[in-house]
Amino acid sequence: MRKRQQSQNEEPSPVSQPPGGNQRPNTCCFCWCCCCSCSWNEDRGENSGRMAHTTKMESIQVVEECKSPSADEIISWSHNFDKMMKSPAGRNLFREFLRTEYSEENLLFWLACEDLKNEQNKKLIEEKARNIYEDYISILSPKEVSLDSRVREVINRNLLDPNPHMYEDAQLQIYTLMHRDSFPRFLNSQVYKTFLESTESSTTDS
Repeated sequence: MRKRQQSQNEEPSPVSQPPGGNQRPNTCCFCWCCCCSCSWNEDRGENSGRMAHTTKMESIQVVEECKSPSADEIISWSHNFDKMMKSPAGRNLFREFLRTEYSEENLLFWLACEDLKNEQNKKLIEEKARNIYEDYISILSPKEVSLDSRVREVINRNLLDPNPHMYEDAQLQIYTLMHRDSFPRFLNSQVYKTFLESTESSTTDS
């Protein structure tokens, strides 16, 4: 009896495995500067529990100030995606819809590219170009947008000497994606219909 208890006590305890099976290597070769000193792996454990990801383009996170559109203007958006995208009120409403589909980063990326194209200060161009890459292009970013390999190669080359128009191909690709994929659903969404109805009601009451 004593011998049996002893053998049971000597059984090796199971070795705890790290969650997720295979661990990532400690090097990162996908950051914008193509170095391997990226601190992403060290911060991963601390940041993995966060529900939201704060991008560096903080100014883009703020809803654009704009005048309330008329019902006729809102209806005109349904016939012209370009017109809606040129309207701050239209972009705000479309952004609200994209948030419900967890694809807000597409519009945020487009806005960030528009902001970059209007920049003339060389130092700020480099800074904004890098921030856009880290926020929306890097495969390590939770807000990575969907781009094909050809466009990514162009971006990587342009990072060597950033310019205000370096993301134009990528911006067009995302613009087309929003137009063809998200826009039809937006027009049929409760977000759009409710906004139109409330605007029509307020116009009638006044």
